[in-house]
Amino acid sequence: MKLILGSDLIFLLKYGYNLTGISKDQMRIGYVNTAVKGRDEKTKLFMENVKNKIRENGYNFEEIDIEGKTIEELKEFFKDKNAIHIDGGSTFYLLNAMKESNFDNLLVELLTQGKVFIGTSAGAAIMGPTIRSSSGIPENPTEEMLKGLNLMPYMIQAHYTDDKKDEYKEKIKDLQVPVKIFRDGQGMFCEDGVCKFVGDGEEVKLN
Repeated sequence: MKLILGSDLIFLLKYGYNLTGISKDQMRIGYVNTAVKGRDEKTKLFMENVKNKIRENGYNFEEIDIEGKTIEELKEFFKDKNAIHIDGGSTFYLLNAMKESNFDNLLVELLTQGKVFIGTSAGAAIMGPTIRSSSGIPENPTEEMLKGLNLMPYMIQAHYTDDKKDEYKEKIKDLQVPVKIFRDGQGMFCEDGVCKFVGDGEEVKLN
């Protein structure tokens, strides 16, 4: 199983897509845009610009909103794709939609078949054991509501900057799982359970 997890588009265009091992002309990306539905109009406009940049850089992708789709529709959509890219927005909204559509289980099946996973921001955070410190969490959530896909051992926090050090330390202080923190331009490559840091600058360590 090959997982590419990053903070943002900068990471993807410089490192992430190359880590798939698939040439640009052969890459067929299924792009999941559901997470942005849980965010404001400013974020939605930003994500439209992200997609435009991906197109401008010559990558072939087809969009899907998984919310409300049947498992048959999802299987048909991803049948001819060799990469699955889940992008950013509200982590909680995204994870809830995945569970309700059963895409969480289908994704595991697709990755076992050899499709490559690419997750940025919220799309990376869902892959860990919990989303407790992520965006869009409602008041008094149950542990089940916050349970991630657990396909990697780390909780991911993206978009770190030095001025947010205290904020991020507060977010992660009570987590019972290891955390990986990425600046924009940073991420991680995991293959068969072995993960390594990839990106610009040094990896962030807050403890």
